Amino acid sequence: MSAPAGEPDASPVRVLVADDDADIRDLVEFKLTQAGYAVEAVPDGISAWEAFEANPPQLAVLDVMMPGLSGIDVLRKIRESEFPSVPVLLLSAKSRDSDVDTGFAVGADDYVIKPFSPRELLHRVNGMLARAR
Repeated sequence: MSAPAGEPDASPVRVLVADDDADIRDLVEFKLTQAGYAVEAVPDGISAWEAFEANPPQLAVLDVMMPGLSGIDVLRKIRESEFPSVPVLLLSAKSRDSDVDTGFAVGADDYVIKPFSPRELLHRVNGMLARAR
């Protein structure tokens, strides 16, 4: 996807989405793609970390509970990587204050509790990217 002639090449912002629930992953991918983001969606934490290492995105949306590596594990690896400032939004069904506190303590930039409004998620992603610029 290249920009029209005469305009600077503005490639879409790349977002990594990792969730082991295919329905949620597809919903998030659809909503973000519809909003103009280039989305790479993966089914688990190991795939998320491999995708991050291969081509770091501008933002990551990670489910907290996934097989292999959890979203918290992937977040820790991101914060220890060459690209520690990539904004990370955690998605989780875990809504206790202690769970949310853990997410932020490990370095999450935002935390969205499932079930969530796709529109709300998009607003959060837009806000995080605006702050990161």
